[in-house]
Amino acid sequence: MSKISTNISLDPTLKKEGQELFSDLGLDLTTAVTLFIKQSLRVQGLPFPVVRDKPNAEEIEMMNEVQDIKAHPENYKQYTSGKELISEILADVESDSDD
Repeated sequence: MSKISTNISLDPTLKKEGQELFSDLGLDLTTAVTLFIKQSLRVQGLPFPVVRDKPNAEEIEMMNEVQDIKAHPENYKQYTSGKELISEILADVESDSDD
């Protein structure tokens, strides 16, 4: 099978660390990239899950607040329209700037 040369741009540190890892596994960078592409084709997608990092404390607090709003909507102000909500936000911003 003939081969063609392909250029990819990598952060120098990422390339160096990748080469060290793959070398420890008995691979060079070209072989590792080839394995990645072949496995991607085999599974018709990325050969590993792509997920977000674990949420930080602020994100957890926001998710808990959303759950509380869903469970107890009576404890939170409700708006009849988006316009009403935006009007209130703008009024709050204006009053904060007057201080």
